[in-house]
Amino acid sequence: MNDRYIMNEKPILWITRKLSANTERRASQNYQVILNPEDTLVTPDEIVNRSHEVDAILPCHSEVFSRDVVQCLGQRVRIIANHSVGVDHCDLNALSERGIVVTNTPDVLSDATAEIAMLLLLGAARRAIEGDTMVRGLQWKSWSPSFMVGHQVTGKRLGIIGMGRVGLVMAKRAAGFDMQIHYHNRNRLAPESENGAVFQKDLDSLLRVSDFLSLHCPTTDETRGLMDERAFSLLPDNAVIVNTARGALVDENALLNALTSGKIAAAGLDCFQVEPGGNPDFAVHQNVFMLPHIGSATLETRDAMGFRALDNLDAFFSGREPQDRIA
Repeated sequence: MNDRYIMNEKPILWITRKLSANTERRASQNYQVILNPEDTLVTPDEIVNRSHEVDAILPCHSEVFSRDVVQCLGQRVRIIANHSVGVDHCDLNALSERGIVVTNTPDVLSDATAEIAMLLLLGAARRAIEGDTMVRGLQWKSWSPSFMVGHQVTGKRLGIIGMGRVGLVMAKRAAGFDMQIHYHNRNRLAPESENGAVFQKDLDSLLRVSDFLSLHCPTTDETRGLMDERAFSLLPDNAVIVNTARGALVDENALLNALTSGKIAAAGLDCFQVEPGGNPDFAVHQNVFMLPHIGSATLETRDAMGFRALDNLDAFFSGREPQDRIA
């Protein structure tokens, strides 16, 4: 460890985006902090330039540490403590080759993300966007038994791809609606963790029984574009898909085709291939309930994420192994 840390000189920490007030306040107690009060998006050139001035970086998913960026980072940077669970914005191999420690913030956003997944599932199934648009536009002129008929959630089969932390909470929330839970994972869970959920060893088998499908797996080479034309064709007619994981999991053209053909009844999306911005082609579909990637956006979770990242930094600079080290 560098002598100046042993001598209690505060390390210089760059927080790339505006975090919760509690997080920034705590960070200032133990570090010389460089903040971004205007919350401007940081460019790759800015990442490289700033890296020569700091000992640690606390970035969000919006900052991309590609191999090209990593190779140009200053020698001073020792750790990147991500304010996110997903780390597909980091080239972990390149960072490991440079000897830079990488951490993330697992566990603390599972409840908030599962809440958003349930919101999207219910909103998509019950035509929330259509109804809201109608009332706001003063177009609600009549009612009949055939008016705004949606798809009931209670008792239906929910397929979960990725029964990790968020997937498990999603299963628990959905069970409250008496949904029948099926899941596909790399490995089957222990029986006591399944809580009655049915393990589907093959993805195809899961898709065929999923009246509702919720994505909770990370983006990897194996899962990128997982939901393509073939995958959508295997779902039951009038299925509803929800994605609160990563936009790269879904072939958006394939989803648009499935919506247009009527194969898919509705979709709830909190993430897209292009972020920020999303896909404007979805906007013409009133049966697509969209949010701007806010799955973890609660006051409680933002504090918890920031504190978890700081816990990892505190451990590193005190000579201990960070709890959430992934590289």
